[in-house]
Parts: sequence; C-alpha cells; structure tokens
Amino acid sequence: MYKYFSSRALRWMQTMTFAIKEINQRSDLLPELKLGFHIRDSCDDIPVSLRASLLLVNGQPETVTRAERVNRDKGQEKNIISTLGCAAVQSAVSPVIIGDAASGVSTALLRSLGSFDIPLVSYFASCSCLSNQRDFPAFMRTMPSDAFQMRALAQLVSYFGWTWVGVIGVESDYARFAIKLFLQESEQYGVCAAYTHFYPVVLTQQALDELLDVIQLASSKVIINFCGESEMNGILREMGRKNITGLQWVASEAWSSAKSLWEEFGDLLKGTLGFAIRRADDIPGLRQHLTSIRPYTIHQSAFFAEFWEELFNCRLNGSVNGHSHMGDNYLERLPCEGTEVLNDVYSAYSDVTQLRVSYNVYKAVYLVAHALQDMSNCIDRQGPLPNGTCADPKNFKPWQLLHYMKRANFSALGEKVIFDQNGDPIAYYDLMNWQRMPDGSLNLVKVGFYDASSPAGRSLVINDSVIQWPVEKEASRSVCSNSCPPGSRIARRKGEPICCFDCVPCTEGEVSNTTDSLECSRCSENTWPNEDRDLCIPKTIEYLSYNELMGIILCVVSVLGACISLSILAIFFTYKDTPLIRANNMELSFLLLVFLAVCFLVGLLFIGEPTDWLCHIRYPAFGISFALCISCLLAKTVVVLMAFRSTLPGSNVMKWFGPNQQRSSVLLGTAVQVIICVIWLLTSPPHANNNTDHTATIIIECVTGSEVGFWCVLGYIGILACICFLMAFLARKLPDNFNEATFITFSMLIFFAVWITFIPVYLSTAGKYTVAVHIFAILASAYGLLFCIFAPKCYVIILKPEKNSKKNMIQK
Repeated sequence: MYKYFSSRALRWMQTMTFAIKEINQRSDLLPELKLGFHIRDSCDDIPVSLRASLLLVNGQPETVTRAERVNRDKGQEKNIISTLGCAAVQSAVSPVIIGDAASGVSTALLRSLGSFDIPLVSYFASCSCLSNQRDFPAFMRTMPSDAFQMRALAQLVSYFGWTWVGVIGVESDYARFAIKLFLQESEQYGVCAAYTHFYPVVLTQQALDELLDVIQLASSKVIINFCGESEMNGILREMGRKNITGLQWVASEAWSSAKSLWEEFGDLLKGTLGFAIRRADDIPGLRQHLTSIRPYTIHQSAFFAEFWEELFNCRLNGSVNGHSHMGDNYLERLPCEGTEVLNDVYSAYSDVTQLRVSYNVYKAVYLVAHALQDMSNCIDRQGPLPNGTCADPKNFKPWQLLHYMKRANFSALGEKVIFDQNGDPIAYYDLMNWQRMPDGSLNLVKVGFYDASSPAGRSLVINDSVIQWPVEKEASRSVCSNSCPPGSRIARRKGEPICCFDCVPCTEGEVSNTTDSLECSRCSENTWPNEDRDLCIPKTIEYLSYNELMGIILCVVSVLGACISLSILAIFFTYKDTPLIRANNMELSFLLLVFLAVCFLVGLLFIGEPTDWLCHIRYPAFGISFALCISCLLAKTVVVLMAFRSTLPGSNVMKWFGPNQQRSSVLLGTAVQVIICVIWLLTSPPHANNNTDHTATIIIECVTGSEVGFWCVLGYIGILACICFLMAFLARKLPDNFNEATFITFSMLIFFAVWITFIPVYLSTAGKYTVAVHIFAILASAYGLLFCIFAPKCYVIILKPEKNSKKNMIQK
C-alpha cells in the first residue's frame, strides 16, 4: 500500500506541475504573469501539515534546494501557488494553498490559518463540515461535498430495496459527518442502519475483532464503509483470514476506485458498488509529462527517488532517501542502471485511465489561474471588491484573490466549472461496479451516474443489466422485515427502527394497493374490497328478483293463489242459485274472493328491483287489499249474528243491516285504511334506497319513509282482525249449518299466527329475505283465509252435491 500511495501522490503533484506549465505556455490565459510553485509533503499528518503551511504563509521556506535556486535565479517564474501533499509553495508569502487531500488535515489547516485569509483549495477533502462558510470562509474545493454523495448513496440503497444496511467508518471528521448525513438522508427513503460502528485509524487486532463481530452478528448483508484505502486494506485482510464472504460492499468515494485493493482482495470485493468523482477521459499531454522523468533528474527529490527505487527495485546513487522504511534488503539492491524508462512498466503513477483526483488537481490550478485572469481584467461578476477598486494581479492580498476565486466561472476540458455559495462545485458522480474479468483482473465499470443538477427524482440513473453482483445474478436482499404486500399495511414495532415492522391485513372495508403501505384506505359506499383486499370492486346489487329461484317460487305461489281464488269465484258463480251459496251471503263471498285474488297479486309488487313509484304502490296496496278482505269477513260475521238475532220474536235487526249496509260497512272499514295510506304518502312516503351498510352488498330496498305510517297500516289491519275474530268467536256455536263463524274463527287464528310470527322475523332479517318474509306472510294469511272459508263449501259443491240442499242447510 505504501507504494501505491506514493505513486498516487506523485501523480497528483506532477499533474499540478503539468497544469502550471500548460498555463504558463498559453497566450490567452495570464499572458503577462507566470505561475510558480513550491511543493511540500504533508505526510497526511496534521502536525507536519501545520508546520509546512506556517512556513509557506510566513514566506520562510525551511530549505531551498539547488534546483529551486536555479529556477529562482533564472527569474522566469513568479511563485504563486503553494501545495501540501501535492501542491506548490513560493519562497515569499504564499497567496493560495492547494491541499490537503484529507478532510481532517484541511480542517486543522483552516482553523490555524483562518486569520490570514489565505485561500485553501482542496482537491480531495469531501467532508460536508467544510462547507460552513462562517467557520471556513477561505475554503474552496474542486471535490464535491459529501452532502451530495450521501444523497446519492441514500437513493442507491433505496433503489435496490436495501432498507437494512450496516454503516461503518473510521474515527475521523470525514466519516462522522458522512455517516450523520447518510442517516438523515436515508430516513426519508425508509432505510435504516442495522448498526453504526466506528473503528480507529490504526486498526489493532482488538478493534478488528470488535468490528467483525458486529458485522457477523447482524442480519444485514449490505455494508457501507466510510474510510480510506489503508483502513479498508486492514479490514479485508482480517475478513479474508476469517473467511467472511458474501457481503455486498458499498464504497464511499474515498476508496470506490482504488484498484490496488483488488490485487489482494478481489474475491471479497467482487460486485462492490460506489460513487466516484467525475473522471477526465484524457488530459492531453499528461501521460507524456508523467513518463518524461529520467534517473538523472530525480536525485534531489525524495518523492521521485523513493518512487523510482520502489518501482524498479534498484538503488540510486546519491539518493536523498533515508531508507528507514525500505526494508532490510535495501542495501542489497543493485544500483539503478540509468536506462530505466517508465513506459516499459505499469505503475499506478502513469495509469491515466482513472483520472479522477488528478483531474480535480488540474481544475484547482485552473481555478487560481482564471481568478487571476479575472483580476487582471478587473472582472467582477457579482459587484466590485469591498473597497470599490480592482486588485493588481502582481501585488494583491490573499483575500482579494479569494474574492475572484469564489466567482470563477470557466471550462476545463469541456466541462463547465462553477461553484455554489459554499465554495463547492456542482456534484457529479459515476456509479462504479467492481467486476471480475475472465482473466481475473479488475474492471471498474460505470453502471450509472448521479447528477445533482438534474431535477428531483431523475438525478440517479442506473443500468441494472450490466451490474455484476457478489454471489448471485441479482441484488442481495437486505431488509429487517419483508415487504408488506398489497392488501396489508405496516405496523411499527415499538422501540425498533422504522424498517422493522409487522404486516397487518387491512380491516373489513379497507384496501391497500401498494407495497409497504402505511395505511389502508376505506372503499367508497358503493364498492367493497376484493378477496386480496388490494382493490375496491363494485358491491353486489341485491334485491328479490324474478330471475332467482326464491323469486320464481313466490311468484308462482302468488299467481296460483290468485287463480284458485278466481276459480272458486267461477264455481260459486256457476252454483249461485244453490242453497249453499245463497245461504252464505253470496255478494260478500264474491267480493271476498275478488279481494283475496288482489291480495295474492299484491305479493308480485314486492318482487323485482324497487323503484320510487313501486314503493309508493307496494305498501298502500298491501294495506288496502287486506283491509278489504278483513272488512268483508267482518261484515259476513255481523250478518251471521244479525241473522240469528232476527229469528228471535219481535226482532227487526236485519232490516238495519241489509245488502246496502253490508256494502257500506266494507267501504267504511276500508276507507279508514285509505285515509291512513294517503296521509302516509303525503307526509313521508316509502321510497327506494340503496342500503350500503352491509359488507359486500348494496341492498336496493323500499324503506317505509315513516315507520309510524307502516305500523299504523299493520295496526289497523290487526284491529279489524281482532274485531272479526271476537265476533266470529261469539257466533261459533250458532246452530244452523249455514253458520260460517267457526271457519272465520279458524281463519283469524291462522291470520294472527302468521302476522305475529312475521313481526320478529321481519325485524331480524335484511335485504331480499326481509321482502321474502313479507311476501310469505301475505300469501300464508291469504291462503289461510281462502281455504278455511271456501274449501268446505267447494267440497260440498263438487264432491257432496247431495248436501247442497235447503233441507240440509236448516238442519239443526
């Protein structure tokens, strides 16, 4: 890993020198000013960085090498840019520093150099904490803030349905702020952390054991790791030793494109996904610049000498290296021949296929150059300098340069480079997938991208078909609870993360048509859930129809009753001159048979789809028809009593209850019912109604409108029946054979039995069965009246005609 980091840092440094050289050769950019630089190694260490930076801003370089003196004596350059790690320094006060790569080091430098107002431009520090312009007003960077990366990561894990992820990170400002942001962003996507674990920068065996115990004990198969390459190296080595495999790694930007990890841990990292900063397809001339180094030019540079000796496994004569880390066999190495060429070997230093951080270095240098150009032209895109003047590019203050840098707007290799109010560039990431090639080599394949400038919902684009996964051919499942299917809802578990829940079926009358629905929605009055409770379907329409079996049977029985009544009427009319017919009040019998036929046919009004007009007719027709029948029976009973009384000496009762009076009594008894029905219809009439109170059925029914009106109709029929029963009971033992009182008494008993039973059954049923009970009561009571009163007479007329004589009628 040491070799890799040296190569990478050296390439960054050379990219900066290349950019400065390129700018100095241009005639359209800073034609009257040349950029100079001085490079110091920060060693990725805060004390070393602070010491070097203070020397730079005080204009007191620690040492001046012979090469630096030569350059300075030539007088060809004005040293402008200073860098740490991969940066440049002047021998006077430095107006700008490019560096450091690490967020923690950059934070420390900014807190120390804040009073100097010296701009610090980082090419790799991504901590969102550095975007705070109140604390760090002199900070800018060409590296996107982690705030954008966390949004991208939250959308990424949500895209693949990973709602239960492990989150680990190194103990640093970078990881702490990144993890905090990720947890905040992921919450809106329903993503939870199965665990959050921090480990030290220096990974001890105890720290590794604690970390791997957390990973192994958790149910999550997806791990997001916020760290650098060196920490990841230690973790993977220990995982390989313990044979922990099958995990889906999601890389933070810091190691998402670190090819060096693949050489040793390819089996563990296959399928890794991670966001990498924008790559430059090519920086023209950079590779030639990188490989132009020769042994005779690098003796005085610790950077190049160390790199050269490691790459070619040789020893340079007069090397400035201390060799303390080069190993025991360093002195046994053969001297370098001086003919070594970088083009002949592969190294991370000369690999320009992944120009990501190097591209940021390139843009950082151009940022300074364009700011100086704007200063030279006295261009200020957002108002003049605070003092209302233009700065002199050959004699300016650091804060003046910072003023122009924050307003810079330029193009680098065709890319538009602009910065927001926090000094951050607009974020763009490539989504990289670590794929194993047939020859076992690593291939970093771009499988998507994240563009923060795109509209919401379209910022993340992923091509699933080209992704290679760690184990299977599809993304791993990593959830605390399985998704709740449509037809159910999420029920949170008390005291557990929101990703851990139970699935509860929707209650009766409710549906959910999406996966992981938080609430079930109630169906409308006219709809009802299907069997899966994921769709509201129209309720079944229910009413007593002519097409169903029950309706057909009741219809047939009703028509049959009417036909029997009319048939008996025909028989009676045929034998109207016989003693039996004449002795039983022929006119009232004819009327009663007609009214009974009407009662049977009234039952048909209760079958079929109810409408308002049908409901208006149904109940009055029922009440009036039965009032007619009972009034006729009452009149017949009164006639029997009057006839008996008229046989007593001196009685002239029958003259007061002749045929006209009998007809009038029937009309009068019925008129009361008619009045009740008219009042009912005028005040609150019956009407059709869609009853949606039942589960999966809409019952189309006739509602009575006024309950008082309905019960008054029934009550009046009951009153007539009671009077008729009482009078028939009193006349039951009258002597002559023409006495019908006994038959009327039995018919009234049947009538009472039917309607007393009807009331509780009517009140306890619903829908079409209520209607069927009503029709049954009408038919049963009508048949009871028909057979009890007229069946005996028909028996005599048809089967016993010899008894149909006057002698038999008056027999005691």
